[in-house]
Amino acid sequence: MDPLTAFEEAAAAVRAVWSGEAPGAQPIVAVERARLVAIAEALGSVSRHLEGLRAQVAAEIARESRPELGADALAKKHGFRNAVTLIASVTGTHGGSAARLIEVGAAISPGTTLTGAPTPARHPHVADAVHAERISADAAVAIIRMLDRVALRAQPDDRDRAERTLADQASGLTLDQLGKLLTRAEAHLDPDGLEPLEADARAARSLRVRQVDGRVRITGELDAETAAPVITALEAIVAAGYHAASSGPLGPDERSHPQRQADALATLCAHFLSCAHHDVPGRGATVIVRMTLEELMTGRGSALVDGLDQPVSAATARRMASAGGVIPAVLGGDSEILDWGREKRLFTKAQRRALTERDGGCVGCDAPPGTCKVHHIEWWSRHRGRTDLDNGVLLCESCHHRIHDNGWDIRIDGAGTAARVWLIPPPHIDPSRTPRAATRHRYVIAA
Repeated sequence: MDPLTAFEEAAAAVRAVWSGEAPGAQPIVAVERARLVAIAEALGSVSRHLEGLRAQVAAEIARESRPELGADALAKKHGFRNAVTLIASVTGTHGGSAARLIEVGAAISPGTTLTGAPTPARHPHVADAVHAERISADAAVAIIRMLDRVALRAQPDDRDRAERTLADQASGLTLDQLGKLLTRAEAHLDPDGLEPLEADARAARSLRVRQVDGRVRITGELDAETAAPVITALEAIVAAGYHAASSGPLGPDERSHPQRQADALATLCAHFLSCAHHDVPGRGATVIVRMTLEELMTGRGSALVDGLDQPVSAATARRMASAGGVIPAVLGGDSEILDWGREKRLFTKAQRRALTERDGGCVGCDAPPGTCKVHHIEWWSRHRGRTDLDNGVLLCESCHHRIHDNGWDIRIDGAGTAARVWLIPPPHIDPSRTPRAATRHRYVIAA
């Protein structure tokens, strides 16, 4: 069948379902609640498939509109300056979206040599993921752009392994989550590229304080090394406020999160000006820098800092690890006991640090460690659960209630800080109950 005829028939079928004119069709507002998510998933699959087709068509339009064709270029023959303006016009989008479609299509479509021989797609693993409807065009272009940035500095085999890993891991991630994964992948592929970026960020750091209409406006931009203790201190105070509000006698605390952060900054400054205040929430909060011993000794590679999405260079991590209030993520040493069995109900500070190293934050939503509590997987009282690492998990209050109220299970594979946490959905969400990686492991790039 001619592709144009097939697309027109498919579009007519979709319009019939949408309008309720298809045989047996019912309006969306009348669909059973339980089927709404399934319909959304089906639409997502169709949307990803159409995006892949649109990208390939856009790339072919761009190829047929290349400048060397002159007046015979496809876009010019239809009255447009170039392929981008043609595609933007016929699809009703802006030029940036049209350019993105062309970029994705060029990367996932097979090419030809000067002799006409076929060549594989420039990014075959991304192409497979797009064709299999696992990732969207937006996810594809994010992966492609990162790989192209490191193309001259990373080995071809490393890029190929990273592309395969990213194409697999991107499925099911939001674009924000994928962005976090890509920053870590880029640091893995091009660790030497971090230091120049850090130098630029440090040179651009700033803090401005202006008084406007009776208000004080504070705006700033910090590099990762400068921001790490700031974020850690603010999160500790904000988290303490949330925990106190959940059990306080004064009723609910209705401050927004930005308001809590503003108050936390004021608390820090007030404490600095008056050392008589020894009750600042979060006193003893520590910045944790996570890196291998080899990276620490050689100064090559990258490291992760709790609270920051952007990895830092090994040189920056070494500098931070030698400063006060910062520790490397080496846990379990100095005879610290990390398993307490039934002797203690509450997890110790050493255990919490170990769980922070393992989980990186809330295993459900990736909330920072400072906003989380350590919860027993097997409850202390009901199940006689033990206060051990393999029975503890970091959860924010919201995810804690969602997991327990909605029938989710938690499984831990392995032992210690290298263990892997899995969330197992209830049957009404996934009849097969396929385990889902907890947030920390969604962002591990293992290429």
